[in-house]
Amino acid sequence: MNDMTIEAPPRRGRPRIGLALGGGAARGWAHIGVIQALTEAGYRPDVIAGTSIGAVVGGCFAAGKLTELSDFAISLTKRRVVGLMDFHIGGAGLIAGGRLKRLLERDLTNTRIEALPVRFVAIATELGSGHEIWLTHGPLVEALRASYALPGVFDPVKLGGRWLMDGALVNPVPVSAARAMGADVVICVNLNSDLTGRGTTIQSHAAEPDPEPELDAPPTSRWFGGITGAAKRVRGMVGRPSSDRPGLAGVMIDAFNITQDRISRSRLAGDPPDVMIGPKLGRIGLFDFHRADEAFELGRQATQRVMDEIEAMVGSRTVSVD
Repeated sequence: MNDMTIEAPPRRGRPRIGLALGGGAARGWAHIGVIQALTEAGYRPDVIAGTSIGAVVGGCFAAGKLTELSDFAISLTKRRVVGLMDFHIGGAGLIAGGRLKRLLERDLTNTRIEALPVRFVAIATELGSGHEIWLTHGPLVEALRASYALPGVFDPVKLGGRWLMDGALVNPVPVSAARAMGADVVICVNLNSDLTGRGTTIQSHAAEPDPEPELDAPPTSRWFGGITGAAKRVRGMVGRPSSDRPGLAGVMIDAFNITQDRISRSRLAGDPPDVMIGPKLGRIGLFDFHRADEAFELGRQATQRVMDEIEAMVGSRTVSVD
């Protein structure tokens, strides 16, 4: 764990490429397509900064396990996605996260961040203080879990005496971290650029309430209002279009998504990337993990659209050798 004081590695005589991978749940499979397109064009990242799903993809790439992650993503079906959600009672989130942890450990057991061949940082948020935490040392799996611990969905993760949760609360697209780690050219991937309303303010809107829709009959389970009802709502978000009436999980996720988008705009305005990649992911829901092929292709397409810009930026940067 690091309080954001990072010593940049020595220069190597060419621009060091940094990749800042943003949060966005299932839409983050697009990061895999982005990395594939970049590496095929000869732009292999030297520095990776990742938030939430961006940390997962970036961490697997840094560990040389991107192919394994890609194969896993392609194998997902709606049923398997739901099967990975180990809902539990009494925790700080709906999902305990043990099943996902075991999946990560299958390929990343004993992998430590400081031993990775590519410089890597995962972004997390400290519960209570709201501090932005840069995870640059320690077990990779635990850093990834902390970075994607979406509030209310996953339990927070305790590392180094701190309770940590999703880094998208403070730095959804971590350009600043990639720069601090010594990147000469920072390419960021913003998964939310195609999703929300550009900060539009609707100054006049009818305040008359719409007729209340009929509610479903209340379930007989004694856990109504608790884990069973919430779990069903989360399961129902996998691969299904939303109804007119928002549900608990939909409201929670949409609120987080809007907040993340607004924070992203503010952070990127203050520390803009050299090149921004914005896949058109509006059709992919946050829980649509079974649509990996589509997300891969959208990531590749978005990267190809700015490849000339990347080439010009990398070609124009000269660095001195230490």
